[in-house]
Amino acid sequence: MPERMGKYWAMIATLGLVWGGTFPLIKVALDGITPFWLAAGRIGFAAVLLCAIWAWRGDRLFRERSNWPAVLFIGIASSALPFMLINWGQQYVSAGFTGLSMAAIPLFVLPLAHVFVPGERMILRRLIGFVIGFVGVALLIGSKAFESSNSELEFLGRLACLSAAACYAVSSILTRRLPPVDPVGLAAILLVIGSVIIVPTAWILEGPPVMPDGQTLAIIAFLGLIPTAAANFLRVIVVREAGPTFMTLTNYQVPVWSVLIGAVFLGEALPASLLLAMALILSGLCISQWGALRRLFSRA
Repeated sequence: MPERMGKYWAMIATLGLVWGGTFPLIKVALDGITPFWLAAGRIGFAAVLLCAIWAWRGDRLFRERSNWPAVLFIGIASSALPFMLINWGQQYVSAGFTGLSMAAIPLFVLPLAHVFVPGERMILRRLIGFVIGFVGVALLIGSKAFESSNSELEFLGRLACLSAAACYAVSSILTRRLPPVDPVGLAAILLVIGSVIIVPTAWILEGPPVMPDGQTLAIIAFLGLIPTAAANFLRVIVVREAGPTFMTLTNYQVPVWSVLIGAVFLGEALPASLLLAMALILSGLCISQWGALRRLFSRA
């Protein structure tokens, strides 16, 4: 058990670093491609890659067709719909509010997991840990989360971002409730579903795609390979084996890595409150997952 928990802790640490480093790359890529086509490019590339690996492995996804409606919904809720909600919402809200919305995912997951996932009870210690972690993220983002854009659609933009967070929470719960499944195949199918939805949406909203320059293509390929294909594969494993509540620990790490990487490589400002925010986030993680940490470091 300690060895297995160590594997899962390593996975969520990797996901936090990878997804945190994604935002600076996206910022650079957007100089050469429109937002929806960037999303379509990275999801499409990742879908093709994982489908090729899945076909080479020759595994089946399910034995029963009754599971496919749930998979279709998960594919929509885990990629296509939140991508579109966030892209639309960010036109009318601050980037800080978007980051805070994603950090709220654990607070959505906790009550859902309590009801729908056996063994994921909403105990007081876990709730306190998640709230402390959320406060840390709020401190890290600072007042930017509450800045007004003065747009008439700001309320709807904020609602869209929070709805995206809810989509991720619901998709995690449903992924956990699926029967035994090949993780490569599931990750591939979810990305295929996302591609089928987001490609025509990008065409309708932004017109036909324009061939980007070489640097932008390289970034799209990297985004498709690492933070989309590989990271979604890890996400499926963690949610399926360690549970959706454990998976949400990633959401508190992402803003920290995003701020640090942005400061180092893009020269962005490094907030003085970073150390305190990191202390709160790490404290929240330790409190919420004290049992798992104790098993991990136990010699028994």
